[in-house]
Amino acid sequence: QVQLVESGGGLVQPGGSLRLSCAASGSISSTNVMAWYRQAPGRQRGLVALITPGGSTTYADSVKGRFTISRDNAKNTLYLQMNRLKPEDTAVYYCNVYNRPSWGQGTQVTVSS
Repeated sequence: QVQLVESGGGLVQPGGSLRLSCAASGSISSTNVMAWYRQAPGRQRGLVALITPGGSTTYADSVKGRFTISRDNAKNTLYLQMNRLKPEDTAVYYCNVYNRPSWGQGTQVTVSS
């Protein structure tokens, strides 16, 4: 039973940066693959990035080189550092255990000039 709460979203201009945080009410097991997802208006929710227990990361091609996923198990927190943001990054961002079937509220990221 893990509850996840996303935060850190907001409005930012193109080229700007944001760091999203995902706080877990329970411990984030080192055996869990953690992931960030996003859903833009009129689009399906898609995988943005994931991080394995061993620290290996995978990114969607659209964010590769700009976003960095990380985890701090001691703080029960997952992060997504987003740099050089583009308007097409605008979406609601969700954190989750990879392949977990339930979702939280997410945090809105809007990239606009």
